[in-house]
Parts: sequence; C-alpha cells; structure tokens
Amino acid sequence: VKMKNIETIALSQNLGIPLGDFVIDLFITILLTSLLVLHYRKFGKSLSNRDQFSHNFLFLSTTTMLVITIVKSSLALSLGLVGALSIVRFRTAIKEPEELTYLFLCIAVGLGLGANQRLITITGFFIIVGILILYNFRRIPTDRQNLHLVIKIKNPGKQELSNIVEILKKSCTKIEMKRFDEQEELLEVSFLIEVDGFEKLEEGKANLQGLKSIQKISFLESKSV
Repeated sequence: VKMKNIETIALSQNLGIPLGDFVIDLFITILLTSLLVLHYRKFGKSLSNRDQFSHNFLFLSTTTMLVITIVKSSLALSLGLVGALSIVRFRTAIKEPEELTYLFLCIAVGLGLGANQRLITITGFFIIVGILILYNFRRIPTDRQNLHLVIKIKNPGKQELSNIVEILKKSCTKIEMKRFDEQEELLEVSFLIEVDGFEKLEEGKANLQGLKSIQKISFLESKSV
C-alpha cells in the first residue's frame, strides 16, 4: 500500500512545464545575470581576471534555472537530483570570498526563477545589487599598500636590524616581522608592512638603500605570498 501511495504521489507531481513561462523566466535570468556581470566587472575587487571569471555567471544561472524548472515538476526527478549531487564532487578553486558571493547570487537567481518566483527574485536581486553599489561609492578611496618586504644584508653589523626598523617606522604605518635568518656573512629578514601611498614607499626604499651593507630589497604584494 505504501509503495502504491508513493507511486501515486510521484505520478501526480509529474506536471507539464508551460513553455511560455519557461521562456519568460529564462529571459529574466539572462537579463539579471547580464546586469550582475556588468556590476562585477566594474566594482569587483578580485585580483583574478574579472572579465574571464564573469563569463561563468550566465552559464551557472541559466543551468541552475533549467535544473530547478525540470525537477520541480516531478518528485522522482527531485530525488534523482539528490542522488546525482551526492556523487558529483566540485573541486573548482575559489581563491577569494568575493568570487564565491557572486556565484551564490547567480545560483539564487537561477533557483528563484526556476521556481517561478519572479517578483521575489527580481526584488531581492535589485536590493542586493543596490546595496553593493552604495557600499562601493561610500568606500573611502585609498592607495594604502600591504606589502611583504624582504631585505638581504651582507656582512651585517650589530646595529643593522635596529637601523632598518627605525627607517621603516618613519615611512610605514604598520610593521610586523615574519622571518629572521642570520648567517656569518648574510642576514635575511622579512616584514609585513603597510604604507600610505607610493611617496612613502619611495621614501622608505631610498632610506634603506642608504645603508651600504644592504645587498637586496624586495617588495611583494602580500596576497601573492
């Protein structure tokens, strides 16, 4: 009896999908995703290639919308989707949280329109994107740099490290020593520093180069380390 009831429920849920509604939802999905792509390319702060990464948005949102549109009409298909997702493993590397948030917004658009919730999806989309735009406009522009500084000193003296720290204090807003390696004829020290603008960076570099014992100075963007 239970099996017959399950079959009855599954068959009753197997409803046809109106083609007209599907086309309208698909068009809205494409439109909203295109707006999201423009927003990400202009306001995104990701270090990766934003133009190349944003090409995935349209495919992700429309695919999600198509899957939800199909499975919502059948209980059997919904259960099959759960089984399929338990097998698939996604191993795409997301390097920055910002990329993940935009991908989730694409999925949300596809889910909402796939479930035929047009008003809620459109309203929520524009509210979220509007808040992001206001946040980016209110953000105080700055050229502050977070850098990884590596200094190599040949034949180091006793006061070399103290001199370097004093020079960095004058031009940096933040100093944090990360590594210190000392040998008989070579000293290598690493700092994480924060500098307000390129003028301060140039000033600190010139003062460091004034120390004759310094053999090499390297500045790296801290996220690349």
